[in-house]
Formats: sequence, C-alpha cells, structure tokens
Amino acid sequence: MQFLKTFSAMGEEKLTKMVFNYRLEKKKNIWYSLNTVILARPVQQRQDRIVLYRALLMTALSGRDLLSLADLSPTEIQELLQMATQLKSQRLKLRCNKVLGLLFSKASTRTRVSFSVAMYQLGGQVIDLNPNVTQVSRGEPIQDTARVLERYLDILAIRTFAQQELETFAKYARIPVVNALTDLEHPCQVLADLMTIQECFGTCAGLTLTYLGDGNNVANSLMLGCALVEMNVRVATPIGYEPNAAVVETARSLAGNKTEIILTHDPVAATKGVHVLYTDVWASMGQEAEANDRMPIFKPYQINENLLSLANAEAIVLHCLPAHRGEEITDEVIEGSQSRVWDQAENRLHVQKALLASILGAE
Repeated sequence: MQFLKTFSAMGEEKLTKMVFNYRLEKKKNIWYSLNTVILARPVQQRQDRIVLYRALLMTALSGRDLLSLADLSPTEIQELLQMATQLKSQRLKLRCNKVLGLLFSKASTRTRVSFSVAMYQLGGQVIDLNPNVTQVSRGEPIQDTARVLERYLDILAIRTFAQQELETFAKYARIPVVNALTDLEHPCQVLADLMTIQECFGTCAGLTLTYLGDGNNVANSLMLGCALVEMNVRVATPIGYEPNAAVVETARSLAGNKTEIILTHDPVAATKGVHVLYTDVWASMGQEAEANDRMPIFKPYQINENLLSLANAEAIVLHCLPAHRGEEITDEVIEGSQSRVWDQAENRLHVQKALLASILGAE
C-alpha cells in the first residue's frame, strides 16, 4: 500500500503530526497504515513512542457515554490506562478546548476536584452545576435539563443516586455522559484502581484482588473492571450485603474462563495469598442512618494488621476514600508501607484526563 511506503520514510516529528491529523479526521484506512508503521519500528528504540502513538490513535471512545465499566472492551481499558500513564509521566501532553459540566447530587471531594483539574489541564473549562442552585432542585424533568445542557456543554459528568437517572440523561442528551458515581457503579474510581495496581505490579492479569465490606457500587465496578483485565476477584461481605446479582452475572460473563469471581462471607479465607486488599466505608452516602447498626455486622471485615498478614507478602492496600479510620480500616494499615491509597487517589486525575481526551478528542 502506498500509505505504508510514505509513512515508513517519515521522521518522528512529521509522523507524530500525521498521527494527530488523521486521528482527528478519523480516516480509518490511513489510521491502520499508521499503526502498522508504528508497530514495525524497533521496539528497543521506540517503546515510549509506540505507547504514545497507540494512545493517540485510540478513537473508539470518541463521542461515547461511559455509564458502566461494561461499556468498555478489554482493549479500550488497556489503552486508557496506557494513555493515563503517559499523561502522568508528562511524556504525553494533550489539549482539549472543551467545556465539562459537573452535575453532582452527592457530596464529592476527589471526583469533583480530579475531573475539574483534568479538564483545566487539558485546556478546557468546567461548570459546576450544583442541583441546589439549578432548576433540577425544583423538579425540572431530567429530559428537559438534558436537552438544554447539551446546547451549552461538550460533555457532562453526573454523580447521583439512581443509575436510571444517569441513563435517562444519556438517552436525551446528545453530548457524552460520564458516570461520576451512582448507587450501582463507580467506573472512574475503578479505572484509577486498575492503574494503581498496574503501576505496582506491572500488570493486572493473573493477580487476585479481595474486596472486604459492603457489596456496594465500588464492589460492583471492581468485579467488572477485574474481569476485563483478567484479574481474579473475591468479594467478602456479611450475609445480606452481597453485590448486585445482575452485575455479578455480567462480570462472570465478561470473565469467561479466564478469571475467577468469587463471592464469600469468610474474610479470612478471602484474604489468604491475595495481591490487593480493598475496602470502602460500611455505610455509603444515603445510608448514614444505618451506620451504627452495621458496625458489629461488618467488624470482622476490617482491614487490620492481622488480616493483612494473611495476604501475599507484596500485597498492597487500597481504599477509595473517604476512610472511616478504626472502622473498615485501621490507622496502622492506611498509613503503613503497603498502603497505596494516596497514589490511588492521585490516579483519579490521570485516568479521567485520559477518558476526557479520548471521548472529546484532543490535539
């Protein structure tokens, strides 16, 4: 093919510009030719460039919603993680002069700040749409709000209670909608979790993660995310607090025979030999009235030094935060040498920047 001969003769700088141009124009025949040339270059000399180019060439997410991790393929997750890694190391710098709207019905620190900083660092703008100061709080129908916001914004991140509310926004808005947390899922958090695990171990495939505590939105998204990156997952909860049955079924379908997804009520058995221990608060937002009643039920699922000693010697500890120290995790563990909680929190910024750039297009 003539394209191959032309591109093979190009220097690095010129080829980089071509990658940008053809990615933005979505000329697929040229896209595939570029990819062929890039991957044919000597790996030992071009490893960083190969990763960079593959990240730049990812167009599959352009204009799409992200309502669930199940919306992504294994390849798309890997490409997002690679792009996030390149952005974090500053080997890759992208510009995206777009406007992100944040419509958050739930309190937020990490999600609000990381999405805002990600968009600003890409060169875009952020509008914080607090429902309490918009017509949403006065009962304006979701479909009306969605149709109006699509005229002003380029993308909308929603943090709310019901997954159905998120899906209704996505149905009526013609701009991409991103799940910034619902009661059912927390996909952006788990993308950051996977990035953190990959940083620590070099890969996610073949590792085992144990989640201890309430079978909540984080547990649901962890099962989906681990299935997509070929990582085993064990979810240990008290009886009656298991993760969503439909999500379990979806995760097992995605996993096939490549990985195991195990539900158990035994925190000790679930912890033995694992590479990652993960927990979250025992009562999520909206469940505060149940917090005191849950304490004695969940106490055996606390990540403490005794439980951590059962895991792999190189195991790491993750928590999506905010943490209730002395409840689901002890001070000694969250501040200990095996904790990667602060790296995990930082990585929210990098994966969400990669996600925004991939959905909106960047240059």
